[in-house]
Parts: sequence; C-alpha cells; structure tokens
Amino acid sequence: MKFLRTAVVMGALVTLATVVPASASPAPSWQVAKQAALPKGAQGLPQGYLPTLTCVSPGNCEAGGAYAVGGGVQGLILNETNGAWTAPITLKAPNDVAKGTGVTIYGLSCGALGNCAAVGSYNDRGGNVQSFVANEVRGKWSAALKVTLPANARKSGQSALVRTVSCPSLGNCSTVGNYQDNYQVTSRTVGFALNEVNGRWQRAREIMTISTPNINPFITMDQIACASIANCVAVGSFIDANNVTQALVVSEVRGTWSRGLSLPLPANASTYAGASVSEVACVKHSACTVLGTYNASTGAVEGMSASESGGTWSRASELTMPANAGVNPRVFLYGFDGVTCASAGNCSVGGQYVDSTGHYQGFLANEVAGVWTSAVQLSLPSGGTSAGKNGGVIALTCPSAGNCRAGAAYLDATGSYQALVVSEVDGTWQAGAKVVLPGRATTVGIDGGLYALVCLTASSCTGTGSFLSTATTYEGFTIAS
Repeated sequence: MKFLRTAVVMGALVTLATVVPASASPAPSWQVAKQAALPKGAQGLPQGYLPTLTCVSPGNCEAGGAYAVGGGVQGLILNETNGAWTAPITLKAPNDVAKGTGVTIYGLSCGALGNCAAVGSYNDRGGNVQSFVANEVRGKWSAALKVTLPANARKSGQSALVRTVSCPSLGNCSTVGNYQDNYQVTSRTVGFALNEVNGRWQRAREIMTISTPNINPFITMDQIACASIANCVAVGSFIDANNVTQALVVSEVRGTWSRGLSLPLPANASTYAGASVSEVACVKHSACTVLGTYNASTGAVEGMSASESGGTWSRASELTMPANAGVNPRVFLYGFDGVTCASAGNCSVGGQYVDSTGHYQGFLANEVAGVWTSAVQLSLPSGGTSAGKNGGVIALTCPSAGNCRAGAAYLDATGSYQALVVSEVDGTWQAGAKVVLPGRATTVGIDGGLYALVCLTASSCTGTGSFLSTATTYEGFTIAS
C-alpha cells in the first residue's frame, strides 16, 4: 500500500486466546478470513488496495478501493447485506475518463442503509487528475461525477485529489481535498471543501487559512469526520509564510466552512515543528479528536492529539511513547483509522514508533475521561520479532469506552509480514493473535493488510483488507465476528 503516506499496512484477523476475568467484557470470536470476490476479469488488487469500510448496522457494510484489469484500474465496491457479501460492483467512471485508466475509490461513507457516497480520483482525457463523487440511492450506484472545482482552478495540468468523505445522514455528506489553482505566478496546491445537501452535490469551495500561507501553501487535506449534519472537522497540513509546515484544522459549522487554523502545538515543539494532522474522529453530536505528529525542540518526531469542545481547540498534547522508545521515536501514523472515540474524552490511538534498539514497534494509547495515558507497546504473538518498518497499528474501533479492537502487523521469524488483531478488554490491551489468511496464503505481503475494522457492538465486527495470494498478486479479504 504505497499511497497517502507511502506506508504499508497489515492484514486479517483470528480469535484471541486471551483469558479474561468473568466480569470483563469478552473479546469477539473471529471467523476465518474469507477471500473477497472480484468482478469478472479482475487481475487482483493493485498494491493490495482496499482501504475504506463503512457499516450502517451489524452485518450491513460496504467497502471500497480498486481492482486491476486490462492495464488499468476500476473502482471497486463490496457490499455486505445481512452478514453475506454479495456480488462485487464496478463503479462506472465519469464521462471524460481516459481510456484504459478507470477510477480509484479512496473514501466511502453511508448515511443510511443502501444510501452511500464514494469519493476518489481518475485521469481524464486531457491528461489531468480529477476528483469525483458518486452516490448510492436505495441500493443502486450512479455513475461517478467529476467534482466541480472552485472558479480559480487550473484548467489544464490539474491534479485534484480527494481521499475522504463523511455522511452523517442520508443525502448529507461532506468531503475535502486539494487541487491546483491558476495563480498568476505559479500554480499552487490549495484545498477545497464540498458538501452534499439533501442529495445534491454543490460546487467545491476553496479552503482558506487564518495564518498567512506561503506563496504556494501546499495544502494537503487528509481526513474528515462529521459529528452531525453540516458540522464537521477536516485535517491536514499547509506551509506558512515562514516556510514552516503547520498542522491544519478546518471546521464546518451549520454548513459554513470557517478559515483553517494552525493547531496549537505542545510546549516542547520546535520553532520549525513540521507538524501535520492526519486523522480525526468525532463523537455523534459532540466533540472531535485529532491525531498528528510534530518535531520537538530536540528534533525528535513525536505524536500528538488535541480535542475540540464548543468550537474551541485545546493545545495539542504530546503522546508519551512506551518506556522502551528511542530518544527519537520517529512516531508514524498511517492516516487511515488510527484514532477512534467511544464517547467524548474516551478515545484510543495507534501507530508506529522506533524503540531504543532501533526496531520498529506498534503502539496503542488511551484517553480516559479526557486524560491521555502513556502508550503501550503492541504485544506480538509467539515468534514475532518486531512490528517491522511497514508494521504497527493501522485500524482502531471502539464499541464502548475501554473496549476496543485494533488491527496491526508484524514480522515473523522468517521475515514475512503477518497480521494480527488485538482486543482491549475493560481498559487493558491484550496480547495480539496471528491471522490465518484465506486458502494457503502465508503472508499479507508488503502492500497488503487490514485496512479497516468496524465494531458496532462488542461482539459484532467487520474487517476488510488484502493479502498476497501469489508472488505478485494481491486479493481482498473480509472477516467478521
């Protein structure tokens, strides 16, 4: 998986063999991972790409990504209905798509059962990269539509990207991305926000910042989450007038997008902090929490988190890495579902760090009643050597406070990447368990893995991802509890 942050993630899931007290909330019992069906003629998943999953109710989910065919790629949608995965769907490309290229789905969200939105990018016949939106209405997907960019968008040489969408209700969604404007001196990378209101997508609006940006602000929008209709938070980064990368937070309040602000950083941040925010989660009708990284005054790359309440953002807090962390832990976030909140002030985060011996490890940290605890190292199954450069925690979901699930990866004794799932039971993270992949597959490979995990209750979970089925071919998988 070499996109967004050129990182690689992890894989499938199995039953944990952890014994917990009778009073504890039990971990789910995972079924064996099943290979996902692809459309006829599909040649696997390019770079193991199946990144997005959304669930409306237990057993009713949709996943999205892309599959390879005839030298190009096509948008892929998988649909689960009442616990059964039905025939895969190929998303119809916009009218101006370049022949042989197709589309790639980056984000997917459902406002109601059978009513969803997908976003992504494609190559048009003019050699431009364009963004698209597509809608599912009452179980039927329409063709993808090119996003109508702001009036200052460059007409040729365009590179518009959108990776995220959030739909708090049927026909009401919000998404953010970035595009090239037609600034008279040089084309600039700027941001846009786009709303769907009562089933109709509006024209995208340019994202502005409170701080003075660089001549080319290089705005990158990574994620969006909505607490309710037209009340959302989007995150990313931009370069300011001093040529310093700032963590960017942009809020939508009652349908109006405010200017983006630089997230206040921890007290030990460097003047040239190189900060960014790559992940965000919002509690329904409540506050939002963001996750990012920054450079400390010592030069160390640290993790940070901040919360919003009543429209005001707190100063970000440094995430304390496990006791065995190196002087520079080089905290890394995959930019998918690395932060999740069961309720306001009760969240969990995960990612990767480097320990004092120079090995890559995974970490997990909890916020309890508004206070972040020190992170713990991802516990590996027997035979695990380390998380590996392309390992660590990627997907998190919390059906209730103190009871979460995490998908991760690690290196086994042979140097192959394996996947595991970890459960938090009553506030304590248990040991992870190795995944048994479909068929005779022995590894998730460098590009495959568990991209998404959703648990709507303590015992009802769904996960999607990819694995290496042959030396060069990746296939998708689904798993449930």
